[in-house]
Amino acid sequence: MTPDQAVTAAVSAAPGWAAMPPAERAGHLTAVADALEAARGELVALADEESHLGAPRLNGELTRTTFQLKLFAGQVREGAFYDARIDRPDPDWPTGPRPDLRRYRTAAGPVLVFAASNFPFAFSVAGGDTASAWAAGCPVVVKAHPGHPRLSRRTAEAIGGAGLPDGVFALIEGDDEGVEALRHPGLAAAAFTGSQRGGLALAKIAADRPEPIPFFGEMGSVNPAVVTPGAARARAGEIAKGYAASLTLGAGQFCTNPGILFAPAALLDGITGHLRETAGAPMLNERITTGYLSAATALGARPGVRRLVWPDDATSLAPRLLTMDLAAFEADIDAAGEECFGPLGLVVTYDRLAGVADVLADMPGQLTTSLHAEPDETGGLAELAAVLAGRSGRVLWNQWPTGVSVTHAMQHGGPYPATTAPATTSVGTAAIERFLRPVAYQGWPQDLLPPPLRDGNPWKVPQAVR
Repeated sequence: MTPDQAVTAAVSAAPGWAAMPPAERAGHLTAVADALEAARGELVALADEESHLGAPRLNGELTRTTFQLKLFAGQVREGAFYDARIDRPDPDWPTGPRPDLRRYRTAAGPVLVFAASNFPFAFSVAGGDTASAWAAGCPVVVKAHPGHPRLSRRTAEAIGGAGLPDGVFALIEGDDEGVEALRHPGLAAAAFTGSQRGGLALAKIAADRPEPIPFFGEMGSVNPAVVTPGAARARAGEIAKGYAASLTLGAGQFCTNPGILFAPAALLDGITGHLRETAGAPMLNERITTGYLSAATALGARPGVRRLVWPDDATSLAPRLLTMDLAAFEADIDAAGEECFGPLGLVVTYDRLAGVADVLADMPGQLTTSLHAEPDETGGLAELAAVLAGRSGRVLWNQWPTGVSVTHAMQHGGPYPATTAPATTSVGTAAIERFLRPVAYQGWPQDLLPPPLRDGNPWKVPQAVR
């Protein structure tokens, strides 16, 4: 199927998919989850062959994928996302007579999803972007990631057997084809998970269209973590072990690996020991491997950087650990603060915690920030806590950022350049909000109103009536 055919079919399907009663649309999402589950053995085997991530990790990821489809199905059935608001006429309204006004959120229209490489299920063909767009009532065209083409096709086949209406889903392949689809006049929005370079290039295309469209790009970050002196004294071993484990999880190929740690120098020995004992793991593909080795080498050569864990073999995928002091980091913050996609950590040592907040405030936007501290230190951490929240979308206390729970309160997004749309999330039930737009009806007859706004509430969705 060509990009034009895929988007054109989505345009045709959009009105019917958006107008489908919630219970029926939710049933389709559940059917897709069941179809993926039925093909689990074959899908996991293909994913392992193409991504090298291992069956245990991939089985867990597929479970996450089917769970989030069913979670969104539940949201569709509840119908709260319509945000239906009904204002009855009021001749005595303080600003003048109020008409009958009814506002709700409806599907934006066809959505293009750019699949990610590092999560071949959860952020790929049937991942969170697809699930949330479907839940909002939007047909989806997925641009497959070249890192797992056979898995993408087999996942699409499973979806195709789940009974979705024609045009509600399509798979296309190829970078040029993705750009062609992004430029299609029938497209309403696009979602992306991947590199900053790729995301910004696509965001520009979306903005430069004759009719610009929202582009929801999640582009990663270094996820700074801060360890206070009190925490370093009380839990040095625990923190060193936790940092090493989180840094190297998935061979460092999570967008939430904590690439930079601000900590007292006393933690260096413990972290070094754990990373020296951690074996390298295959990375997703040759391009990512080359990028990791190149970025690590470049960062290791920056002024003021010392190599603490560094394999003799320049091509080794073993973890690497660097350190520099706070003053050197601040002087080279643009280069030293760049993400290295892979198992490379940078420990920035400090003498005074007060200086860390100023440096963090100058860093670019992040998906997450973390603070490791003791309960008796909270009185002096207000400024640092405010800076952490100001620079990221999710702030963790005495925890590590890898592991993004699919739940209602999750925020997976942050200030630019971590994402192109800081007010949104790509994980959790709030992700549905990206693909909705508000419409208000003033004075319309009942039979011409959409069901969520009618008296009698035929879809039984929450209505705020005033």
